[in-house]
Amino acid sequence: MRVVIVGANGQLGTDLVKVFGEDPYFEVVPLTHRDLDVAVPKTLNVLKELKPDVIINTAAYVRVDDAELYPEKASAVNAIGALNVARVAEEIGAINVYISTDYVFDGEKGEPYAEDDVPNPINVYGTSKYMGEILTRNYSRKHYIIRVASLYGKAGASGKGGNFVEWVIEKAKLGKELKIVNDQFMSPTYTMDVARTLKEFLKSKPEFGVYHMVNEGYCSWYEFTRAIFEILGWDVEVKPIKSSELNRLARRPRFSALENAGLHGLSLRMPGWKEGLKEYLIEPPRSPATAEVV
Repeated sequence: MRVVIVGANGQLGTDLVKVFGEDPYFEVVPLTHRDLDVAVPKTLNVLKELKPDVIINTAAYVRVDDAELYPEKASAVNAIGALNVARVAEEIGAINVYISTDYVFDGEKGEPYAEDDVPNPINVYGTSKYMGEILTRNYSRKHYIIRVASLYGKAGASGKGGNFVEWVIEKAKLGKELKIVNDQFMSPTYTMDVARTLKEFLKSKPEFGVYHMVNEGYCSWYEFTRAIFEILGWDVEVKPIKSSELNRLARRPRFSALENAGLHGLSLRMPGWKEGLKEYLIEPPRSPATAEVV
């Protein structure tokens, strides 16, 4: 099965290339932004030339606050880019895998969202991704919309210059104060776990549609941060704060945890979020923080 991975040098794309490349069942073709720009239709001709069986589109504009200032940039990649990929996938008969987000939900449900819950995004980023879902579904019949959440991986998020885990670790090493919100809950997810599960998912050839693919369980960002330092065995103090204290441009869902109902129906299971975090942190081992954070 020939699989093209769009955004191959991104946080998720890097692990997809590694995991799929280790399996002889797949022939992997990695494409970066230098090879094509999903927002520029003519650059997608490379997909027509490659004629893949599967296109995994990880390209995304992920700067949540900046999206409020530059909605056209978020829309160009997350929505129109998804449309461009969907059209090509339909033309060449390829399976179209669009990577979406928990931010398509408003966070008011109060419990994990299942695939059949109705999206209602509350910020530009989430809206642009939901637009991408709609366009993917309507323009490519052979599609999988895969919702992930709060991703972290070894490659870091190129659009953000790292990831949350590395950000708090760096602050701890510098002895800076750590204030983390304790009133927003999500499903923190290790990109390597997504890559492994997506590989088995595609092998099983399930019914087309929407699937959630996150590490099992959920926590607040504060609990997640505490778990990082507990696993590392570092003596770091973390101060809980309310999200209202941050004065961010974009609203965040209060509770955007996802339930992997579709995966469970396929007898596929993602590791728990603490398991994923432990694997990420322990390999390779890290040096301790140099100072306690108050």
